[in-house]
Amino acid sequence: MPDNKSLDFNIIASDCLIATDTDSKEVIDLLNGLKSQYSDIELIAMFNYFLKIEYRPDVLTYLIKELDRFKDSSSLEPLTNLLLMKDRTPNADYAKDQYTNVRVLCAKAISNLKDHSSVHTFLYCLNDKNENYKVRLSCADALGKLGDKYAVTTLMDVVSDEEEKSVYIRESAAVALGLIGDLRAVDSLVSILETKNGIMDKFTYLKEKVVEAICKLNPNNDRVYKALKNSLSDENPQVRINAIEALMDYENNEAVQLIENMLEDPDEEVQRNAVIALFNIKGEDILTQIINSEKYSEICKEEAQNILEDENAYDENE
Repeated sequence: MPDNKSLDFNIIASDCLIATDTDSKEVIDLLNGLKSQYSDIELIAMFNYFLKIEYRPDVLTYLIKELDRFKDSSSLEPLTNLLLMKDRTPNADYAKDQYTNVRVLCAKAISNLKDHSSVHTFLYCLNDKNENYKVRLSCADALGKLGDKYAVTTLMDVVSDEEEKSVYIRESAAVALGLIGDLRAVDSLVSILETKNGIMDKFTYLKEKVVEAICKLNPNNDRVYKALKNSLSDENPQVRINAIEALMDYENNEAVQLIENMLEDPDEEVQRNAVIALFNIKGEDILTQIINSEKYSEICKEEAQNILEDENAYDENE
C-alpha cells in the first residue's frame, strides 16, 4: 500500500461521495469498503480529512465512531474543531442543533484519547451557558473521565452555581469532581448538602450525585460527617443509600449505629443496603443477629440470608 503522503485524499473523498448530496447509507457503504483496501494508519489519515469536509450528521457520526475505535492522537485536532464547530458553517439543509449528537460523540472520542490538552476545550464548552446543554453535559462527563485537576476549580463553580439553568449540568459536574478525586472539592459539595432552598427540594437527584461524589473522595472530617448524617433522613432513598455507603468509611461506633438504624428505613432498598454495609463492617455475626431478631423486617432477614448463603457457597468452592 502507498504511504499517507502519496494518497490523494480528494480523489478518495470524491470516489466515496464525501460532502455530496448522495444518500448517506450509500456513502457509509463506500467508506466501509475502504477497510479492505487500506491499512489502519491510512484509514485514520483519510477519516481525519473527511471529518473536516463532510457535513451530513450521520456520515460524521460514522467517521467519529471509526476514529474513536482507533484512538489515534492525530484525530485530536479534527475532532476538537468539529466539537467547537470551528471553521464550519452548517450546510443549508442542517441547522446547528442537528449537529448536537455529533458534537457529543466528539467529546466522548476526545476524552478517550486521554490527551490532557483537551481540558481547555471541555472547559470552554462547559462554561458557555449559551451552548447546547447536551454538549455541556458531555464535556463535564469528559472532564471527569480525563481526571485532570486543572478542571476542579471550574467544576466546583458549576456545582455551586444556583443560577445554572440546568440542574443536570450541576449533577454532571459533581460526578466529575468525584471521579477526579481532588479534596479541594469537598467544601463545595458539602455546601450543596447543607443548602435549604426550593431547588434542593425539587431536584434531590443533585444531592444524590453530590453524596456519591463525596463517597469517592472519602474525606474524613466533622463537617462532611455531619452532612452525611443529615442525608440519612433525606426524602430521596438513593441519597440515603449513598450516605450509608459513605458512612462505612468512618470507623466509629456512632456511624455503625446510624447505619444500623437504617435497617428500619421505610424503603426496602435502603434496608437492603444497610444490611450489606453492616456485613462489610462487622462480618457474618451481624447477619445472624438480623436473622434472629424480631425487630427487623423480612426484607432485612432475606438480604442477610442471601449474603450468608453466598458466603458459604464461596467457602465451599475454595
